[in-house]
Amino acid sequence: MSLKKAGIIIVLVLLIDQIVKLYIKTHFALGEEIEVFDWFRILFVENEGMAWGTKIPGEHGKLILTLFRLFAILGIGWWLWDSVKKGGSRILIISIALIFAGAFGNIIDSVFYGVLFSDSYGHVATFLPEGGGYSSIFHGKVVDMLYFPLWKGYLPTWIPLWGGNYFTFFEPVFNIADSAISVGVAILLIFNKKAFPKHQEKEIE
Repeated sequence: MSLKKAGIIIVLVLLIDQIVKLYIKTHFALGEEIEVFDWFRILFVENEGMAWGTKIPGEHGKLILTLFRLFAILGIGWWLWDSVKKGGSRILIISIALIFAGAFGNIIDSVFYGVLFSDSYGHVATFLPEGGGYSSIFHGKVVDMLYFPLWKGYLPTWIPLWGGNYFTFFEPVFNIADSAISVGVAILLIFNKKAFPKHQEKEIE
């Protein structure tokens, strides 16, 4: 698979991701929610840190996280280029392209959104506000909106630790970029032998 085709996948994912995020950011107040189905809702939240809302503590935690993401995307980009150059399998190239696009999509939020938008607390954000954005460059928040509360209820008391507690499955709110990363990783795990055929053959030998 050529680098050009991988680039098309990356551009398409980035376009969809950013169009959805721009729409949500400019049409929803933070916490606003629309129920599409009982099991699927559009819920606008912002993630200041890593997956599952984890944060790096300290005054410069957000900056450290954003810089780490930038270095990570360079590594993923090199992995993609190297895999194409070495004639990697189609599945491998598609997977890396999805992971790269997802990581890049969230980096755009982290680097630029703090400058491009006003805050969304209690009102819809403004794009390129006159008084400046809600934060500085490298300190933006990632926009999330996809929420799938497939099941809600109290867990049986016989379940260790969580028994008897109210539980929601699936609780995390995520975005298109997160989905691209998850799909890319899932493909690598499920189709590992097809993704790394030469590697597998050498191991067998």
